[in-house]
Amino acid sequence: MSFTARDIPFTILCVAMLGALVWMFFLNPLLAAQLSINGLVIGALYGVVAMCFVLIYKASQIVNFAQGEFLLVGAWVCWFLLTDLQLPFFWGFLFTLVFMTLFGIALQVIVLRPMIGEPIISVIMVTIGLSIFFQALMKWMFGVFVQPFPPIFETSTVNLFGIMPVQTAYLFSLVLSLVVMLGFAWFFKFSRMGLAMRATAFDQQVAQSLGISIKVVFAISWAIAAVVSALAGVTVGIVNGVSSELSFYGIKVFPAVIVGGLDSIVGSIIGGLIIGLLEGMAQFYDSEILNFGNLITVAPFYVLVIILMIKPYGLFGTRDIERV
Repeated sequence: MSFTARDIPFTILCVAMLGALVWMFFLNPLLAAQLSINGLVIGALYGVVAMCFVLIYKASQIVNFAQGEFLLVGAWVCWFLLTDLQLPFFWGFLFTLVFMTLFGIALQVIVLRPMIGEPIISVIMVTIGLSIFFQALMKWMFGVFVQPFPPIFETSTVNLFGIMPVQTAYLFSLVLSLVVMLGFAWFFKFSRMGLAMRATAFDQQVAQSLGISIKVVFAISWAIAAVVSALAGVTVGIVNGVSSELSFYGIKVFPAVIVGGLDSIVGSIIGGLIIGLLEGMAQFYDSEILNFGNLITVAPFYVLVIILMIKPYGLFGTRDIERV
C-alpha cells in the first residue's frame, strides 16, 4: 500500500501521540510507567467490550447502544449472587455468565427478532430504548448508590518489579481479556458456529443459501455480547463498585470501536488499547501539568473526532465504495 497525501495528517497525529508519550516518561518515568500499564490493562478490557459492538454489527448491521447496560446488568447479577445469596465467587461468576447467555438470547428473540426487515434507524432506536429501560430498572431494583463487591482477592494490589503497585483486579482483567481474545480467535477460525457467523457477516443471503440459520446466528451473537460484557462489568465492579455509572462504559468504549473500525475485530482490540493508553496519558498530563480535572473523560472523544476527520472508516474498517 503506497503512502499518499491523505496519510500525512494521520502520520502527524501518530507522531504527536508518540512524542507526548516519550515526553511523559521524560518528566516522571515511574508515574508514566504505572499509568501506561494501567491504561493498557484497561484498554484491553475496552477492546473486549468493543469486540461485542463489532460482533453484533458484523452479524446484523446493528449498532447496539445498550452495550453498556449489559455490563451493568451482569455486574448487578453477580453482586446479588455474592452478597445476598452468599455464593462463592466462582459459582456466582459462573451463574452470572449462564444468566447473561439466556438474557442475550431472550433479548434478541423477544425484542429484536420482530424488527428484522425494519429500517436500521428503527432498530438502533430500540437499542437506545433498551438502554434507558435497563438503566431505570437497575436503579429501581438496586438503588442509585455505589455498592462494593465483597473481597475477592487476598491482596488488593500487587507490586510489579517490586516498585510499581497495580491493582489485583486489573491483572485479573488483563488475564481475562487475553483469554477472551484468544477464545474469539479460535471461535471464528475453527468452530462451526464461528465460521457460520463469519459467512453471515460477509453476505447474509449467501449464508442462508448454504443452510445457515440467520436467526440462530443473530441470537448467538447477542448471547456472546451479553456474556463478554458481563465479564467486563464484573471486573470493573470489583475495582470501582457497582452503580449506574457502569453503563457509561458503553459510551467510553465507542471511540475504541470507531477508531479501530466498526467492522474489524482486530481493529476493536487495537482501538481499545489506544484509547486506554490515551486515558493514561491524559491522566498524567492532567495531574502533572494541565490540572483540568476531566481531561481523562474527554480526551478519547477528541481523538475520535480527529480520526473520523482523517479516516472516516477507522484504522482497519472496510471502506464502503458504491458505484453508480
